[in-house]
Amino acid sequence: MIRTAPSPNHDARPAGEPVDMLVLHYTGMRSGRAALERLRDPEARVSSHYLVEEDGTVFALVPEERRAWHAGVSFWRGHEGLNGRSIGIEIVNPGHEWGYRPFPVLQMAAVADLCLEILGRHPIPARNVVAHSDIAPDRKQDPGEMFEWQALAEQGVGLWPAHIPPAPGADTAALLARIGYRADLPLPVLLRAFQRHWRPMLVDGLADAETLARLSAVAALCESEEGSAAA
Repeated sequence: MIRTAPSPNHDARPAGEPVDMLVLHYTGMRSGRAALERLRDPEARVSSHYLVEEDGTVFALVPEERRAWHAGVSFWRGHEGLNGRSIGIEIVNPGHEWGYRPFPVLQMAAVADLCLEILGRHPIPARNVVAHSDIAPDRKQDPGEMFEWQALAEQGVGLWPAHIPPAPGADTAALLARIGYRADLPLPVLLRAFQRHWRPMLVDGLADAETLARLSAVAALCESEEGSAAA
């Protein structure tokens, strides 16, 4: 079910800039009601296009053709200030500050359905379905290591490697850059962001063999998708 709950916090997208990113967040507040109120508060100057409650209810806050204010200072694959080219979904969860917990089945089902609908309307490549922590790794950690990225990818939303072969001698910084991360932050910061998305069982910021193997596998998927699009 999608309910309309308009937010005043939006403006026009930059002329000529494509909508080619989907950014997933958690709300990081004590309740869904509090998050909805904040996303609609003109003094807060924050918003998203959608909010997904724990029971699966979806609130439409900002029209997709408008720029919502959800990404903040951000970078992905050579682009900065990603609000203008992205659609943002806030997912109700208290987050690491207020008692981070697993995302309910009904909520994840609603997120998957909503994402698929959005992907059907916009040419967003799988490599550009990202976490807030991917595009702002020095500031954010949402939606975090409990978010079910693999299940989403299996339904056609985002990337998840089916095979993860060893990657001895891999260049950590180069692999992170190939995936899309900014290169001017400390490696542990970037690795923790990567691990929250693609290696959630251990988020320690270390480039161990498992992390390097997953880095290499995800980078290969990104390059394969990019090559297919260019062909």
